[in-house]
This record gives sequence, structure tokens and C-alpha cells, in this order.
Amino acid sequence: MTLRNAVLSVVPWTVRDATPTAWLQWTPYETPLSNPTSAAAWILFWLAGIFTGRAYMRSKAPFGKSLKWPFFAHNVLLSAGSGLLLALVLEEILPIWKGHGFFYAICDKGAFTSKLETYYIINYYFKYYELIDTVFLVLKKKPLTTLHVYHHSATALLCFSQLYGQTSVQWVVISLNLFVHLIMRLVTIAQITQFVIDLIIVYFASWQHYAWKWNFRALTCGDCAGREYAAWAGMAVLTSYLLLFVDFYKRSYAPKRRATRDGTSSPRNAEKGPATGRDASVQNASRTASAGDWKK
Repeated sequence: MTLRNAVLSVVPWTVRDATPTAWLQWTPYETPLSNPTSAAAWILFWLAGIFTGRAYMRSKAPFGKSLKWPFFAHNVLLSAGSGLLLALVLEEILPIWKGHGFFYAICDKGAFTSKLETYYIINYYFKYYELIDTVFLVLKKKPLTTLHVYHHSATALLCFSQLYGQTSVQWVVISLNLFVHLIMRLVTIAQITQFVIDLIIVYFASWQHYAWKWNFRALTCGDCAGREYAAWAGMAVLTSYLLLFVDFYKRSYAPKRRATRDGTSSPRNAEKGPATGRDASVQNASRTASAGDWKK
């Protein structure tokens, strides 16, 4: 039994029969959130909500322990859902890759199957559910970075553009994203690696299409399926992701490495003996701050 059949076996027939076809196959203006206006409206509503929430929370105490279990359940659901969806996508795409080759799997129309289309739609809706991440940050009064806000909003619109454009290559981006969410959410290095691989393959697929279109066919393996605006949307958003994540990594980790090289945390500093006076006050304040962060 395939994983897909195993999943379907636990879904009651009444539910399966009552599910509209437009929920399983991308039908613009019939599938929920399948038109540009509704997709953009949801993102704008989310943006307005989080900034209104931040303003409201300025005079309120942050939610702490009361959000511990809801946040844990949210992450478990996302991780489990990501793992299941990744397995379903791979179950469908790997035989295609094995039978026809990698180029076929990322560029041929035959690699955009009805089953994958359903999985892509589910993944698209996942992106709206992931917006709850930001709600938790607002309620905890955690800082909202440009990277976080942009990444969450743009990813939903990116998935929309790829479904609308019916690109065969999108399984690569989706699979890597699901894999990162499965093993460890929001790990910067893993996400940078994800976008590098995404861009290499997406740029390769886009080059195949344009080289074929412009009659440089000796330099290609063949044409690549999908509409051109979807290719440009994918390249633009993924490139912006990579630049933002690299910048975030530099700002977050480069100062720590420089401090280590300068000797601020080297063994020689420990040989100077206990700090006194102002140095002792600074160290005690640092320990207090660290303990406070640990208890949060």
C-alpha cells in the first residue's frame, strides 16, 4: 500500500465525496485563495493585524508560560504535517525522476501531476497557517525582523505564483522547505543552503527555457514547462531570500567570531584573576542578563 492510499484510508468516504474538486485541483477563482485579490488581501490583513497587535501589546505584559503548550502544539503540528507532506511529494516525484531523469522531473509538463498539484495546494495553505508564528512573537513581545515578516508573507505569494504558473520545478523548492521545517525550524544555515540549491536548479530550469526560446538549443537539454512570469517570480523571491538570510547570518554570527578572534573569550583572559570594581559590576550584570534569558 502506498502512503497516499494509507492516508486516504483514514479519511471517511463522506468527507472525500463532499470535498469539492476545486480543493484538489488548482482552479483559479474557484479554489480557495486562488485569485490574486484574495491572496493579497489575506497577507495585507495579516500585516495589519500584527502591527496593530504590536501597538496593543506595548502597554501589556508579554504572554509567557500560558503560550508554552499552544506554541509547542503549533510546532509539532507543522513539523508532523511537513514530514507527511514531504513523504507524499517524494513518493510521487521520485519514480518520475527515476523513470525519466532529473531534467524531465523539473522541466517537463508530465512532472506536474494531479497528485502533486493537490500536495502543492496543501503546501500553499500551510503557508497561511505558518503566519501564526508571527502571532506568537507579537504576544510574547519578541522583536519582528524584516526577514521574518518578508519571508512569511512572500512565501505564500510565491506558492500562489507557482501554482498559477504550473511550474514543474516547484517540487524542489517545496521539498527542501518541508525538509528544513521537519528537522529544525528556522535554522539559518539550513535555510541559506536551501535557497542556494533552490536558486541553482531554478536558474538552470529558467535558462533551459530561454535558451530554447532564443534558439541557443545546442546549450540546452530541452525546453522547460511553465509560464515565464512564474519563473521570474520564483527567481526574484528566492534571490531576495538568499540575500536577506546571508545578511542575517553575518549580523548574527560574524560579531561573535570577531570577538573570539580578538581574545575577548580566550583562556588568557581567565588567567588575569577575578575582576574587581567596574569590571566585576559589568560581569555580574552580564550573568544576571544571561540567567534572565535562560528562564524566559
